[in-house]
Amino acid sequence: MSSESSFDIVSKVDMQELSNAITQAEREIETRFDFKGSKSSIALEKEELVVGSDDEYKLKSVIDILQSKMVKRGVPIKNMDFGKIEGASGGTVKQRIKLRQGIEQDVSKKINVLIRDSKLKVKSQIQGDQIRVTGKSRDDLQAVIALLRGAELPVELQFTNYR
Repeated sequence: MSSESSFDIVSKVDMQELSNAITQAEREIETRFDFKGSKSSIALEKEELVVGSDDEYKLKSVIDILQSKMVKRGVPIKNMDFGKIEGASGGTVKQRIKLRQGIEQDVSKKINVLIRDSKLKVKSQIQGDQIRVTGKSRDDLQAVIALLRGAELPVELQFTNYR
């Protein structure tokens, strides 16, 4: 049996789950006593979140609530790039958070080096913003997945199309 097995390494944010997490976070903010009368908001604009609130302290609380809802829904919080906190109208503050989709080139190269250095009998190739890993042994492929799960990488990885 010389058939090769493969899987893809991707890094994606499920926008539907993110939208659900935002809705849950907004609901919690509405009911919380410490946010009574505050101008807190979370908006999704294309690939970017815009979070606003009365002051930096409340803004951080809003982001904490949002992140806890994202984690519960399996939305990767590692893929969030925080912009700087800026002033907004009416004495409020806001922060833009970019959502990274796909694996950037430099991260792809790091992943390839990790796989190569592991001495497992697999091949990995960068295909745009994802990486395809192929090998004869499914055990080797699973070892690669375990290796990458344990690695300190700047993005959250998902493993798809396991064949």
